[in-house]
Amino acid sequence: MQIADTAAIVTGGASGLGAATAKALAAKGARVFAVDLGPSIAKAEPTDGVTFVEADVTDGEQVQRAVDTATGSGAAPLRVVVNCAGIGNSSRILSKKGPHDLGLFRKVVEVNLIGTFNVMTLAAQAMAATEPVDDNGQRGVVINTASVAAFEGQIGQIAYSASKGGVAGMTIPAARDLASHGIRVMTIAPGIIDTPMMAGVTEEFRAGLAASVPFPKRLGRPDEYAQLAVNIVEHDYLNGEVIRLDGALRMAPR
Repeated sequence: MQIADTAAIVTGGASGLGAATAKALAAKGARVFAVDLGPSIAKAEPTDGVTFVEADVTDGEQVQRAVDTATGSGAAPLRVVVNCAGIGNSSRILSKKGPHDLGLFRKVVEVNLIGTFNVMTLAAQAMAATEPVDDNGQRGVVINTASVAAFEGQIGQIAYSASKGGVAGMTIPAARDLASHGIRVMTIAPGIIDTPMMAGVTEEFRAGLAASVPFPKRLGRPDEYAQLAVNIVEHDYLNGEVIRLDGALRMAPR
């Protein structure tokens, strides 16, 4: 599907994977609406072709307003959604502090899984109302973000793994649900990516993480995620699949 002259929504678009993806889509000629929380938007770097929209992905009304902003801009029909918003809090089921906090587990699932579902659903409704772009009836594509933790969750990642496993699990039923509307659904499962979430780790720890990747022995880059997202949008026969972006990494228990 052609990216130029379309509208795109990227959640978590103020930093990390989302910011890189928003920039890449804008460079291809899309009018990008980067959805994020206010404090994150306040620290974001302005990018040509990218409009920041404040919204909490777990809030249906806020997300609907963001979708309405994208579809009501008059610039282009909504064709692309990339869900990058997420959190990564960690805690063991049982630790010296006691059992895993239920509120924390619920919050991680709410943001990573329910937030993804919320955006996908409301954006798909808007896409379904557009005219097809080709003889196959294609109207758009949704790209969700899981993680290798969906398959090899480490110690302390019970909530994160459950949420990302849910995102991976939604892929094929979502693709089947939306097939009649001409909307493709794909998921990217990144490994260890050098995002702002890594900013607090030491160089020694960073080197250890890089050494655990079979090849290439380095951390992934946000622009590599963005490159894959662009490739998925442009490749019309990719649908209903989870693609690992991890340098053949398989996570150890810790």
